[in-house]
Amino acid sequence: MTLLKKCLPDVLAVLLFAVLAFAYFFPADIEGRILYRHDASAGRGAGQEGIEYLQKTGERSRWTNALFGGMPTYQMAPSYGSTNLLTKAVNAYHLWLPENVWYVFAYLLGFYILLRAFDFRQHLAALGSIVWAFSTYFLIIIAAGHIWKVWALAYLPPMIAGIVLAYRGKYLWGLLLTAVFTAFEINANHVQMTYYYLFIILFMVIGWLVEAIRQKQMARFVKATATCVLGAAIGLCINLSNLYHTWEYSKESMRGKSELVKQNSANQTNSGLERDYITQWSYGIGETWTLLVPNTKGGASMPLSQSEKAMEHADNDFLPIYQQLGQYWGEQPGTSGPVYVGAFVMMLFILGLFIVKGPMKRALLAATILSILLSWGRNFMGFTDFFLDYVPMYAKFRTVASILVIAEFTIPLLAMLAMKELMDKPELLKPRMKYVGISFLLTGGIAMLFSLMPSMFFDSFISSGEMRAIQSLPAEYIQPLVANLTEMRQAVFTADSLRSFYIILVGTGVLLSFMAGKLKKEYAVGIILVLCLVDLWTVNKRYLNDEMFVPESEREAPQAKSQTDELILRDQSLDYRVLNLASNTFNENETSYYHKSIGGYHAAKLRRYQEMIEQYISPEMQALYGAVSKAGGDMTQVKGDSIYPVLNMLNTKYFIFPLEGGQTVPIQNPYVYGNAWLVDKLDYVNNANEEMEAIGKIDLRHQAVADAKFKETLGEAAEQDTASTVVITSYEPNRLSYEVNSGKGGVLVFSEIYYPGWTATVDGQPAKLGRVNYILRAMNIQPGKHQVELSFFPKTVDRTEAVAYTAYGILILLVLGAVFVEWKKRQDKKQEN
Repeated sequence: MTLLKKCLPDVLAVLLFAVLAFAYFFPADIEGRILYRHDASAGRGAGQEGIEYLQKTGERSRWTNALFGGMPTYQMAPSYGSTNLLTKAVNAYHLWLPENVWYVFAYLLGFYILLRAFDFRQHLAALGSIVWAFSTYFLIIIAAGHIWKVWALAYLPPMIAGIVLAYRGKYLWGLLLTAVFTAFEINANHVQMTYYYLFIILFMVIGWLVEAIRQKQMARFVKATATCVLGAAIGLCINLSNLYHTWEYSKESMRGKSELVKQNSANQTNSGLERDYITQWSYGIGETWTLLVPNTKGGASMPLSQSEKAMEHADNDFLPIYQQLGQYWGEQPGTSGPVYVGAFVMMLFILGLFIVKGPMKRALLAATILSILLSWGRNFMGFTDFFLDYVPMYAKFRTVASILVIAEFTIPLLAMLAMKELMDKPELLKPRMKYVGISFLLTGGIAMLFSLMPSMFFDSFISSGEMRAIQSLPAEYIQPLVANLTEMRQAVFTADSLRSFYIILVGTGVLLSFMAGKLKKEYAVGIILVLCLVDLWTVNKRYLNDEMFVPESEREAPQAKSQTDELILRDQSLDYRVLNLASNTFNENETSYYHKSIGGYHAAKLRRYQEMIEQYISPEMQALYGAVSKAGGDMTQVKGDSIYPVLNMLNTKYFIFPLEGGQTVPIQNPYVYGNAWLVDKLDYVNNANEEMEAIGKIDLRHQAVADAKFKETLGEAAEQDTASTVVITSYEPNRLSYEVNSGKGGVLVFSEIYYPGWTATVDGQPAKLGRVNYILRAMNIQPGKHQVELSFFPKTVDRTEAVAYTAYGILILLVLGAVFVEWKKRQDKKQEN
């Protein structure tokens, strides 16, 4: 009974979180409607071949040929046998709640666990959970379909809770929580979010180190650090299969270093993506005020005509233009919404800088500043360049604006530490009332100034891209349009600024009433909870609302086959590729649902394939489109061998062309090279640049080029005759069989993408694979008739799985140990009583 009474407030908090999560998605959650967004739907086509293989064989393929000519599935469906138990534990953690509902529930519960680890009382921990979980970015990424990112962010606070417990001297529970939630976190498979939160952990550990040095408790610090390292190691080992293969793949992907030496070498990083690609989504310096006022830059990239406040001031003469312009006027290419942590939360954060004592405050402030500076990206390039060049792994991640997830953690946490200080020690703060006033002026005062004098703080309410487009209009329209557009957007900005002011005013009034003894602690916390919840809830509904939900059948139903799909699928050949010229070829996976696509959508495609796209495939696509259009679709009039040889070597058998009215038509390519062929000549070059350049100078049907490091593997080619044949005899995504018949042997080129880990056999005996033409597999074959098999069954999977299961055993022992320790404590207390 005592245990139940002790745990009851925590149970009620968990129930509150479930109710809030259900309420946010009401009525869609009870009607069975779901979100269906591009980043989520894009995975369907990419994963369809793997799903069909799993249904057919009961095994998972680690390779798919459905997109980009072929690539590993490590970052598409990273599922391993060792993760099955982990998945069950994750489902239990979020109480088997429905999709979307459990995302918000996991946010709330995770931060609650963190604040309880900091020794917050339940009502304050519940308040903190709400202000963190409903920070706008966390709901916006649900709307965008960035689900792995959602999972990663949800498990980071409880992972840090384990670290907090360890440094507070609760080593066993700290070890257990760190191990469990590190396992959950890595299983979420969003390395970028995990990496960013390591900065928070680093600053916090430095804070604890400073405290340990001052208090001369280094032994305790070392013990806590060792506990955290051990817990993290267990979590890492449980996920070793995923981690190892992600690391292995990253070296070959766009996140790895290119072997090409490009003309604009200053744009290259030492390892990882190029600078302009990394910083393409950079938060504006002025845009940072969205932390306080959500519509500082207009909100999301939705049509301006959908903004009621803006349209109240619209000139009807410009309505057609306003239907094309977006609400967002910042300098990012586009956005689904701003990063807003709550107006009153910002006020509490500033107050915390004055009233919270100890190294933790400085750690959180330092992390916040770092997060903001790095989010500016190309707008603060000197600082960004330093991190790209000297901070390990930083150059492997794009969209630097997303590092604001750090500030979205540190601001609410310091705000709640301030609230804890206020609630626990109100009498100590009365002599320092001025800090409340200063905090109000630095937040509410600024919001009021924004509403009164917007043009004093922001010199333009039109993005540079919009201004360039406006300049193309007749001169007599430009000035009136700019003036009216500025008026509309100022109205949006000032209205939101005034809104933030009133929220801060009400919240500050509640604090002052409590400090004056006119309001009980519980009532004060309750009112602030409702205030912050209403504030964040209403802003989030701008970007994630009921209108965005669709019947579940729209997602679960198979992708509809077009007439073009039907026509292509009549071709029963075992293996060929399709190029869709009627779509955004390299930003969609719909084609991959039914076909093996030249294009696709993935944030980390193979680096060499991306470079081939830039150098040859994209130019060939343009030339192909023009030539076929000019010939009226008559392929006999198209010089395919010279116009698009790289597409031919990739076995691109069909092109999908657009027609009027959204219709498409398939066109068969008569110049395709097929699944594999023997070449007459093989040239060796010294580096990637020479190899790339040579591709455009040789006849790829009869010649090939390879890096000199493959000379021992590939040997020399032999001039072929018409009797030489190569026929594919069986196809699976991870296993290909061929029958080769050649009187001269030589170098056999496959129209398959090269990747380390593929193995080959000739007549059942192991053979070596090399790389030719920058991206293709090749091998040396002896004269005669042979059975060749290529397969992709990485042996490293078995090895990493063995380590993972061992880590599971250690974790289970830890859980049993923790249960025994708690039971022993209770038994000892009973005996004492």
